[in-house]
This record gives sequence, C-alpha cells and structure tokens, in this order.
Amino acid sequence: MSAESTNNKQPEWKSLVNKYQESSFWKSSWQIANTFIPFLTLWVLMYFSLEYSYWITFLLSIPCGGFLVRIFIIQHDCGHGSFFKTKKVNNSVGLICSLFTWTPYYYWQRGHAIHHAHTGNLEKRGIGDIHTMTVSEYKQLSKFAQLKYRLYRNPINLFIIIPTFLFTVFYRFPTTRAKSMKKYESSIYWTNLALAVLVGGIMAVIGWKAFILVHIPALMVSSAAGTWLFFIQHQFEDTYWAEKKDWDYTKAALDGSSYYKLPKILQWFTGNIGFHHIHHLSSRIPNYRLEQCHRENPMFWNTVVLTIKTSFKSTFLSLWDDEEHRLISFRSLKKKSLSNAGAA
Repeated sequence: MSAESTNNKQPEWKSLVNKYQESSFWKSSWQIANTFIPFLTLWVLMYFSLEYSYWITFLLSIPCGGFLVRIFIIQHDCGHGSFFKTKKVNNSVGLICSLFTWTPYYYWQRGHAIHHAHTGNLEKRGIGDIHTMTVSEYKQLSKFAQLKYRLYRNPINLFIIIPTFLFTVFYRFPTTRAKSMKKYESSIYWTNLALAVLVGGIMAVIGWKAFILVHIPALMVSSAAGTWLFFIQHQFEDTYWAEKKDWDYTKAALDGSSYYKLPKILQWFTGNIGFHHIHHLSSRIPNYRLEQCHRENPMFWNTVVLTIKTSFKSTFLSLWDDEEHRLISFRSLKKKSLSNAGAA
C-alpha cells in the first residue's frame, strides 16, 4: 500500500470506525461469563485430575490456557476503556483480570498505550513492544552483545522461556526505567500483594505443589500464545517501521499490523485480536466488534493477511533492514554481507 493511498484514507477511516466504538453491557458481561466460568471449571478439574494422571492435567492445561488468553483480552480491552462504557467499571474488571493473568493492570495499561501511540516509530522503541534492532544497530554491537541479542530472538527463548519468566517473575518488578512509567510502579506492588494473598490462600487449601502443577502449565500456555500473537501482529517481513520525521499513524496501523486470519475456534479464544489493523486504528472498538468493522469496510482489506501456515515464516525475522525497509533473519543478513563482500 502506497503512502499516498493510505494517507488519503485517513479522514474516511475516522468516520467509519465511530459506529463500532460503542460497547454493549450485555455482550461484555456474556464474554466475562463464557470466559471465567469455563476457566475456573477447567482449573478445578485439573486439580482433581492430579489424583489420576498428570497427563490428563497437562492436556487440560491447553484449553485452560486458552481461556486465560481470553481473560487477558478482556483485561486488554478494559485497559483501552473499550469493554464497558465507564472508566470505573473498566478498571474494576481489569484489576480482577490482572489477578488471573498476573499482569499489573495500570502499569501494563500505560506501557501498552505507549505501544499504540508509537508502534512502527523507530525512534520510540523500547516500551510495550518486542525488542527489535536495526541491521546497522546490530552491526555496531560487540560479538558478545550480538550473541545476547541472537539468544533473545531465538524462538525457544522468545516464545516459551521468556514469556513464562515475564509473567511470573519480570512483571513483579518495573520492566523499564522510563520516567513516563514511574508513577505507575505502585500498581506492580499492589498487584504483588493481592497475588500473595490470593495465591497464598489457595496454596493453604490445596498445597503449594498442587497449585504449581495446575496453574503454571496453564500460565505457560497462555503466555506463549499471547507472546506469539503479539509478535506476529507486528513482526512480519513487509511490516512498517519509519523514522520519526516520516512516521504516519495510519500507515503504522494498516501496514504495520497484520490481519491474522485464524480458524474460528482460535479466533474466539483470542478475542478477535487477529483483526489487529482495526484495533490499532481505533483501540476503542471492543473486541467483539472488530470482525464486523473489518467485514463491512473493504478499505481495510488491503492489509497484510497471515494464516497459521504463512505466519511461521516470520519466526526467524529478527532485524529491521534499514536499506530494504523490511524485516530479515540473521541468515539473510549473513548472505547479504557475503554478497556485498564478494561484489567489493
């Protein structure tokens, strides 16, 4: 999509999305019911399954983790003020969700707002996003620093190990030193206190070992799935990044966010977050109206469409190529460097 065509659409999309920004108390309440009740039911079944076989417990952790992803989506919408009409109700529900997701509500809300305001802006990386270096930045690193970045971007670390530690350990402390996040740090410690009381109480009833065997696998499933979703929604070959002087909000949303076309069951579990281009255009649209907005407005159909099969091609894309304006892998950088050396 050209810059001209995207910029011409800006006034139009603003008027189009307005009618989808209205939340429905009943739809939001029903989503809470069909998410929390199955999650709690599965959690209890996992606990009782410990008496029979941990394989049963482990298998149940997959759908249980799926419902935990939906709880996070509800928290996410509350953080945007889109789930209910009033700020008070949104924040109250978001805070309850945070005790299930182990994610400090206000701290995460602020960091995610920064992500929305600056996604695709090369000079505003670092808060609320997956750390991504440019080729020129990577080349300036020492060999040891390059190794650390390569380990960070390794799929096993990025999608399994790091997400688990992020939600269980890293979110217990401030994750950035940015001044804009300073006043929200108390949210972390109040969340920690509430979790200590809640988790401590559950452990007192069922035992610490049973709690870990039940909750941690579900949390690992949800954190891995959530991280993958966040990654694939912005990290694909022809995504949009630009210097601050050239950065455009509309292009960042439509060209820098994918439409992740998932099977209906996975679309349901992920709360329609695959319609990410719509979400980034207007974060005030509740998740249950995103598909309708996309379906009824052909102007939103030109964004990058990814499926489960095609999305795996993005797994090893780790560097933003300053010259070709696309994401590339470490292998592609090596080939490019050898080719340039041969040409010289």
